[in-house]
Amino acid sequence: MDEKLIPICEQLVEACKRAYARGIQMNSGGNVSARVPGQDLMIVKASGSSFADATVDGFVITDFDGNKVSGEGKPTREALLHGLIYRLCPNVNAVVHTHAPWSIAYSSSKKPLKRITWHSQLKMNADLPTLDVPAPMVKPEYFYMVEEILKENPELPGFLLVDHGLVAMGKDAINAEHTAQLIEETAEVSILRAAVARLDL
Repeated sequence: MDEKLIPICEQLVEACKRAYARGIQMNSGGNVSARVPGQDLMIVKASGSSFADATVDGFVITDFDGNKVSGEGKPTREALLHGLIYRLCPNVNAVVHTHAPWSIAYSSSKKPLKRITWHSQLKMNADLPTLDVPAPMVKPEYFYMVEEILKENPELPGFLLVDHGLVAMGKDAINAEHTAQLIEETAEVSILRAAVARLDL
């Protein structure tokens, strides 16, 4: 891999390990990526690797259509989604997708995730859409759902996928991972607040 890309890969590794440590992605699921500066290419997590075991060598370079350009292993199957986001949002330089449990639980409501905390209101510019994609990955036939929400708000920090998890975007991998944590925290508080509302306290 080009030495100029090593620092970006190191950020991706750190983002993976932070996400695993905070419990927003366990086992070998989830994926992360970063834009290659100045090119229509991206660095993506290789399929089947765990966030916990992430290394700089565990990433491959692909074009925005998910075609591998260099690296060992097979690109994540969500590479097409990441490429779509980079095409639509020129200010996004990294994407973090995790199977975060509270976000998955909340997504079953199929409702937008509202910014109900002061922190989420300060850090996110809009409530987050929940996309009902009837598949374990966002295939090209469902791209229109992503296109609609990102054309409406190119600065959208993320969105939920029904029964699947969260997708967070950012200026770099660490920023995107922080956003993923905030989305998960907001989903957790939303569920807990709804539970408290049903109690006679």
